[in-house]
Amino acid sequence: MNANDRIQWLHKKISAGCYPNASHLSEQFDISHRQAQRDVDYLRRELGAPLCYCSHKKGYYYESDYILPVSLETEGDADYQAVLSGLRAFNDQTAARSVVQLQLPYSATLEIKDKMTVMNLRAFIVAEEPRHRYRCEFPSVELFLGIIVSADADIRILSPDWLRHKLVEFARRLLERNAEEIQ
Repeated sequence: MNANDRIQWLHKKISAGCYPNASHLSEQFDISHRQAQRDVDYLRRELGAPLCYCSHKKGYYYESDYILPVSLETEGDADYQAVLSGLRAFNDQTAARSVVQLQLPYSATLEIKDKMTVMNLRAFIVAEEPRHRYRCEFPSVELFLGIIVSADADIRILSPDWLRHKLVEFARRLLERNAEEIQ
């Protein structure tokens, strides 16, 4: 497994409230404890994750909401070069306009009060939180927004802000393009 897979696994476990640590990462991917600690440090320093260590649970958690960044950049660490190669070699302009995030999924927290909608979105839900809140992960922003719009239910995007803004912009453009036909 490469660094991308390890970082993605670590992010998913932390986001799900599992309190992983370097030993868990080392065991999961059969790497040295030192390499696992470098991965944790990379997530904190290079990717800006608000990582904190809970001594009681002996693992890491996010101090605040966090999603993995769109592009990863590092200098000199050959182990992470494979993570970057896909993005640097990618030249499709259409996909570049939307957001390319390698193999790392996007994350969002939604408020969904309708149980049927929750069941329909089960493929994207990775964790349930109090007060009808659900943490979702999805591979494509456009696909996810399309599913939310087509759900025909009261769904609020609580985080991240950029996803909520993208949905509002999408709705505004759609209304503008079709308003003259309605009048």
